[in-house]
Amino acid sequence: MPTLDRPEPPYLQIAGRIRDDILSGRLQEGDAVPSAREIARTWTVAMATATKVLATLRSQGLVRPVRGVGTVVDRGGLHRSALDRSAASARTGKIYPPGHYAVIRSAGLEPATERVAGALGLEEGAPAIRRRRTTYGPDSRPLSTSTSWFDGALSAKAPALLVPERIVEGTSAYAAVRLGTKITVTQERHAAGRADEVEAVELGLPAGSPVLLGRSTFLAADGTVVEYGESAALPDHWVFHEYTTEDGE
Repeated sequence: MPTLDRPEPPYLQIAGRIRDDILSGRLQEGDAVPSAREIARTWTVAMATATKVLATLRSQGLVRPVRGVGTVVDRGGLHRSALDRSAASARTGKIYPPGHYAVIRSAGLEPATERVAGALGLEEGAPAIRRRRTTYGPDSRPLSTSTSWFDGALSAKAPALLVPERIVEGTSAYAAVRLGTKITVTQERHAAGRADEVEAVELGLPAGSPVLLGRSTFLAADGTVVEYGESAALPDHWVFHEYTTEDGE
């Protein structure tokens, strides 16, 4: 029987366990999640607590009620950020849940722009590896489009970065292994913005449409920037992160 052992309200602990099942793919799109009655019985909690579990999952954009069926998995409103994909790679060896996939649009060497050079610690114009992809959901609708950048010196050690094909474990994890290290910190920034012409085409939106912009930096233990990325995602898709703290701080 499952047990509750974290210093959080019981409803958050239970919601966290079900959320892990959803994000890992153990519960897939359209699968029924436990009803309030099942949650109450399985976890030995009050019905009011079980009801809060389902309400929490709905507020996080992970499930929806279906008349005559109950509550089912619905990740359509959830945008998986670079941090989410990094965590998934570390946990499962894959960056996307079942039903989600990416199409690699291009891969190769290009001169680093000022912003990319600054992020990677290179001179402007130095060779950098550029990979561009579009991520799709279970209904094959584009959810986000993104570009990953790496130091061009990685070409010899990580040749797959130059090939326009998917890297199952994710580019940052692959590059880190080739460098003999691992990703220990993922930094993310998000802002509201508008799709440029390229992003609009890739997302199937009119140019200038509102999008969620992201910039991510993947760092190794010694502070080396392994990957820098920029992305644009559809509006009305929630970005969810969970952070834990110690000693109440």
